Amino acid sequence: MGLFDRVGRLMKANINDLVSKAEDPEKILEQAILEMQENLVKMRQGVAQAIASQKRTEQQYNQNLVESNNWQKRAELALQKGDENLAREALVRRKSFQDTANALKQSLDTQTGQVDTLKRNLVQIESKLSEAKTKKEMLKARSRAAKAQEQLQGMIQGVNSTGAMAAFERMEEKVLMQEAKSQAAGEIAGSQLEQQFQLLEAHSDVDDELAQMKAMLAGGSQPTGALPPGQASSTPQATAPVDAELEALRRQLNQ
Repeated sequence: MGLFDRVGRLMKANINDLVSKAEDPEKILEQAILEMQENLVKMRQGVAQAIASQKRTEQQYNQNLVESNNWQKRAELALQKGDENLAREALVRRKSFQDTANALKQSLDTQTGQVDTLKRNLVQIESKLSEAKTKKEMLKARSRAAKAQEQLQGMIQGVNSTGAMAAFERMEEKVLMQEAKSQAAGEIAGSQLEQQFQLLEAHSDVDDELAQMKAMLAGGSQPTGALPPGQASSTPQATAPVDAELEALRRQLNQ
């Protein structure tokens, strides 16, 4: 029995869990309101029947009470006329109607109490139904807001968990890297341009110096630092290597 009880309890728990997950608050609220309205209709019908029964009992009570009074008057009339037998018969009839009226009065009192209770219950049910309708709209709005919030959180989690955001971040990093490379290339290009201008300026100084040397050699003037007359003078054989070196330097500068 212990095993069967555990299996039965497990099945009930699983079924209850499935039912709980399948419940839609909005649909359940609508169904609850419909059931309350149906119960209210039945309650009104029951109250109406109770009131009708009360009215019928009240009518019967009044009728028997009237008949009892009538036979009382007839008995008095018969006794006044000296007919005791007829008066006795009239009193028997009066007692019968009076007994019936007394029984109907007890039933009427009971029915009156029941009708009053049913009326109070009906008012309470109507009030609860009105309150439930108001709460239903509020709960439906809260349920929709909760669903929307849950869907939004699911979307946010989905974005964070998928590769879309990671791909976006990779592309952003790639663009930043490309910008950094472009900036570095620009800086390198500027540095190379500066070096080229510095080289041109250096070549310009060499050309100026070479031109000055040519002018000095062509004009026979002695450059600064040359040997004074009387000392070792340059001979054609001695200046030949210098001319060759100057010619090589000229070709190198032209290139």
